[in-house]
Amino acid sequence: MRLRIRSACSKSASLCYDMEKLIANETNMDVQKVGETLTSNRDNIVLIGMMGTGKSTIGSLLASELGYQLVDLDSVIVEEAGCSIPELFEEKGEAYFRDLETTVLRKVLQECNIVLATGGGAVLRNENCGLMKNNGWVVALSATVDDIISRVGEDPNRPLLAGGARERVTALLEERKHAYSFADVTIATSGKSTEQVSSEILIHYRG
Repeated sequence: MRLRIRSACSKSASLCYDMEKLIANETNMDVQKVGETLTSNRDNIVLIGMMGTGKSTIGSLLASELGYQLVDLDSVIVEEAGCSIPELFEEKGEAYFRDLETTVLRKVLQECNIVLATGGGAVLRNENCGLMKNNGWVVALSATVDDIISRVGEDPNRPLLAGGARERVTALLEERKHAYSFADVTIATSGKSTEQVSSEILIHYRG
């Protein structure tokens, strides 16, 4: 039976342990764990890219076409933390959120045959990049500033956009311009429908 979105995070799974304890364990993890292989193959598709590049929407199309399970990393984090991402940022800070993100990412990537839509900042840690690269086929989605703004705008659920969306998006694109370079393929989404982008990804994936 195919797992639901909660997949590697069911009530019986270890993600339901005290998140503070898990995060402490991850923070102290040996450097040799970076790039750890958790699954037996790289059939998983991992979507990375800035917010507003269409990861969740395109991921849904890919999962439907392949008969895979769609997992949205931010949704799993919210479910396990019991509060929204803006609340996590406000109450615990970004460092705490990033630790939790790594913990959840490792748990999710123990599954096979999933399409994983990550948060835009999941690539900020080399450890995360190694996990994604070793346990999936990584696709970087890109878009222009104008397209990202039109898709995301002043979304209150995007804490990193606080203080002006255009300025923050421009700054984040500059800060992260090399962060997605480990991807197996990069696909530009601007000027294309989600169906076109999905088809383009599948051509590479099946090729």
